[in-house]
Amino acid sequence: MAESKRPGDDADRPGDDEAFDDAVAAEDDARTDDVESDEPVSSGGGTAVRERTENDDKPKKKEGRRGGRIGGFFREVVGELRKVIWPTRKELLTYTGVVIAFVTVMTTIVALLDYGFGKAVLASFGN
Repeated sequence: MAESKRPGDDADRPGDDEAFDDAVAAEDDARTDDVESDEPVSSGGGTAVRERTENDDKPKKKEGRRGGRIGGFFREVVGELRKVIWPTRKELLTYTGVVIAFVTVMTTIVALLDYGFGKAVLASFGN
């Protein structure tokens, strides 16, 4: 009877282990770049985690930044406003004219419909 292939059976091919080891080493290097090397690490549940210290419960102050959270908010607002593409004076006047004309037309239509329905209701039920 023919043997079925299992996921671990192709490990006999030469070079596969080396490629796998290189990939794992590169992944480990990428992970350790994010963590400072002087932090204690303990293993638990199969993954390495940083141990909790007394200072972890205290809120951390941002060093080298002015203003804290409120100042940071306003810096972000200013940064977003710099990204806005502001209309020129000519475009602004054109858009304003279009909006005023549209609102005037719509108001006229609604007023005429209101007047017409009012007359129809009074004619139907008497005056």
